Amino acid sequence: MARGRRSRMLVVMVCAVLFIVYIGRSLNTVSLLHHKALYLNVDYTEDLIYSIPLSQFRGISTTRLPFQDIFQDEPRTRQLSHVTNAIYQNSTQTKHVQSRDPSFHVVTPASASNDKLCKTVLSSFLLNYPPPTLINFGKIFTGDNWDNGSHAGKIKGVYDFLSGNSQVYDDDLVLVVDGYDVWFQLPPEVLVKRYHALIQDANQRLRKQYGTITTRVSSVGTTKSSTQMYEQTTVFGADKLCWPNSPNDPACASLPESTLPNDSYGKKTDQDLEGFNNRPKYLNSGAIIGPVSDVRAIYKRALEKVDQGLGAIGDQFVFAEILGEQEYNRAHSNLNARKSWLLGLSRSLSPFQPSLPVTGAVKNMTLSPEQRYEFSIGLDHTSSLFQTMTHSVEDITFTTHNNVTSLSSSKRKSLPLDVSSARPPYPSNDTLITLTTNKILPVSKSFDNLPTHGQDTWLNTPLATNLRSLTVPALLHINGDKSLLDSWWPSMWFQPNARALLQHYMRTPQPFLWGTIDGQERTWDIRGGRGGVWTQDGRWLEWGEICEGVEDSVFGDGKGKWGEEEGDGRTWNSFGQQITGKVVGDT
Repeated sequence: MARGRRSRMLVVMVCAVLFIVYIGRSLNTVSLLHHKALYLNVDYTEDLIYSIPLSQFRGISTTRLPFQDIFQDEPRTRQLSHVTNAIYQNSTQTKHVQSRDPSFHVVTPASASNDKLCKTVLSSFLLNYPPPTLINFGKIFTGDNWDNGSHAGKIKGVYDFLSGNSQVYDDDLVLVVDGYDVWFQLPPEVLVKRYHALIQDANQRLRKQYGTITTRVSSVGTTKSSTQMYEQTTVFGADKLCWPNSPNDPACASLPESTLPNDSYGKKTDQDLEGFNNRPKYLNSGAIIGPVSDVRAIYKRALEKVDQGLGAIGDQFVFAEILGEQEYNRAHSNLNARKSWLLGLSRSLSPFQPSLPVTGAVKNMTLSPEQRYEFSIGLDHTSSLFQTMTHSVEDITFTTHNNVTSLSSSKRKSLPLDVSSARPPYPSNDTLITLTTNKILPVSKSFDNLPTHGQDTWLNTPLATNLRSLTVPALLHINGDKSLLDSWWPSMWFQPNARALLQHYMRTPQPFLWGTIDGQERTWDIRGGRGGVWTQDGRWLEWGEICEGVEDSVFGDGKGKWGEEEGDGRTWNSFGQQITGKVVGDT
């Protein structure tokens, strides 16, 4: 009989533990939702998790990330997180998502032209990115701050462009990069494909860490749907040190760990006070990519902080603070959800990973129920999109990938498949032969020579490669040591052939096509244009207009002024058509 009583007691204990787990999960969901309802200023009831119809949520079953259909083998519907849906539901911003193909916008704050801007623009041309849109071009800042107000002006300029341009839609993809120290290294299709992969991986981690919210599909039905609490849609670059924010600010103290292995720099990984042997985990504002609607929301919040006087410190400080507050709020929400001992036990038995602890190390952060903190921001920890250079110069080497032994034995890696399968960096010989009969921009043997067959693939092309993360970055952000802007430029893959490649780019009559749907070819940017830039106010400026006089620095080939290499003063418009001067071969 004693054995029977023990058996019954064991069954009762198991049932009790399972009941506690069930109750804990329910309390966790309700507590998190209650916290979100407070700061989103929406009504909360105990049955809210079952009472919100999904049809009220923007894009919950139909919205996809820009270009997801083209650059993902199995496109997945973008299922917005519970918090993001609630934000959109209560937003006063007019949304304009239409049934149309998304565009891809490259936005570059730059108030004046110089050789640094022209290097950024040239590298984007040679890889067939959309024509950059220059923000604040020609504007003179006369503020009282150390930067004369240019950093605050940069934030406002980008926000105004994303808000007021009739050809920029919420479901477009936008890439915002600094204008004077960013170089493009890989084609746009590689960048976009990596962006989608990074977002997918990040959302899997967020779902595992923070769980999901269950909602009813219809107000009368019993079918339920589960959406994750938080999502990521936008990506900033990552730095190894937190600056210029205080170490105790949320921008520095509340961020999750890098996704790189914790031994990436050996036994002293993340213990280097100077930062050289640390994994990147802090926001760098030099590059951001994401849907227009979400990027615009971040810039709107940044403007609010500028109005509070923080713009004088710089845009780096402002965006880092926005991310820090987001991560602090996420962690604080989970901490509140674990306050009861029943819930604590449930969490200890649940498969969810523990969230970031909120400790006394974080100062000056008081959560307000009226303030929005969630902006779906994440970082590129592996530098596959954006490679920053502060404390990372020693991580980078320019190397070809046709012989993996050129890398150290412990770091051998072949060229990433997304690069090796991309469009080749140089035009084929057949294309060049065809163009010799073209009267618009005929090939000149004196400066149009390009690598021959066998030397024109990505495999044989020297590329900046990160030896720690084993990635070939799509963009290089030359922050930190600015002397690299001169010393590294000749190492970029398109040198010393940049002038010839630009000639070929100008000859190509159509912009790069990213795909074909229903027999119709699709292009990156509906505005069109080639061989020039757009300004914020809609003006088109040709390459020769913005980059005249910097040829020696940009091309480094000693062949003189652009368009006068043959001494005939030829100039062409954005479609590669000759406007003035003689064509070589004319009589």
